[in-house]
Amino acid sequence: MKLSQYPEAGKFGTFGGRYVPEILHPALEELENAYEEYKEDRDFEEELRTYNRDYGGRPSPLYYAERLTEVAGGAKIYLKREDLIHGGAHKFNNVMGQALLAKKIGKERLICETGAGQHGVATSLAGAVLDLKTEVYMGKVDVERQKPNVFRMELLGATVNVVDSGSATLKDAINEALRDWSGNVSNTHYLIGSVVGPHPYPMIVRDFQRVIGDEIKNQLKKKEGELPDHLVACVGGGSNAMGTFYPFADDKTVDLTGVEAGGNDEGNAASLSEGTEGVLHGARSYLLQDDGGQITETHSISAGLDYPGVGPEHALYKEVDRANYVQASDEEALIGFRRLAETEGIIPALEPAHAIHAGMDIASTMKPEETLVITLSGRGDKDLDTVRERLS
Repeated sequence: MKLSQYPEAGKFGTFGGRYVPEILHPALEELENAYEEYKEDRDFEEELRTYNRDYGGRPSPLYYAERLTEVAGGAKIYLKREDLIHGGAHKFNNVMGQALLAKKIGKERLICETGAGQHGVATSLAGAVLDLKTEVYMGKVDVERQKPNVFRMELLGATVNVVDSGSATLKDAINEALRDWSGNVSNTHYLIGSVVGPHPYPMIVRDFQRVIGDEIKNQLKKKEGELPDHLVACVGGGSNAMGTFYPFADDKTVDLTGVEAGGNDEGNAASLSEGTEGVLHGARSYLLQDDGGQITETHSISAGLDYPGVGPEHALYKEVDRANYVQASDEEALIGFRRLAETEGIIPALEPAHAIHAGMDIASTMKPEETLVITLSGRGDKDLDTVRERLS
């Protein structure tokens, strides 16, 4: 079976599934049926295409990073500029699709979780433009380190609910959003921000994010006349990476590398590299957990990668050796952050800064005539305070 044909019966091999309370099954089935109907609907496709183009700013550029290439040595490095999309990150792609779908099926309210705040911002702007009430759940730790995005969400009319339970980060924000949804399924759509959660969310989010990889395929063919040799993207839950990888899933000449948060001596968020199989937030995948199956606390300098699980499709790609998953530490992410700023005049978010560092290492081992594309999933203005503190 080709990788592009998954999920099969709602699962990616042995991963994925729908492990949720009974009260949520009707809402998930409603969402799955609506998605299957509207993804083939020409009017829906055109409306989404119009929002993506005229409101979101798609297509995003594929930029040849000449100076970064010189510093790294080896392959030509291209950057897929998702940082230029409305809201400052790739999150817009999925959010606009899901929000339109929610409105089509009569939902009046959007709820979401957010770590770095980019998904919360994207959901808030979609709620504003589509006139849908919006509430965002965000861990207290992330609220403190992502204050600019909290203010943006509030300016866009959203209510930000601060979560102080557990580790007060992304995992706990998802827990609270699921509790909210369980009590309000009739009028509320839970707009999950990554390729995680119960079926059909990993499939839906991937399909809305695949625009990244589709554009890379077309743009690089025009620039270089061929497919890229290597694709690199950061992985937390994994939506920007899966959006990058999926259109190339069956192109075996294209190598795929996902870069997880290696953290520091206090811990990491590298579920694929160091995790074990288990169930979290409605799906089976690789998790960071103890011997008793309890989720362990994670650490990353980047709020958006600070999650103890990963999307089930990434777990499948790992199992069948389709993608390689590596780590970049906090310090290496800071090096990638500064290197891109100093060589190309582009300030990345800390999440893709992990991919910048790893991508440069990989490029240095490749031939000059080969090409490597790094997905720059977000811009770095939200992280300036964090970086300034660390560099000082």
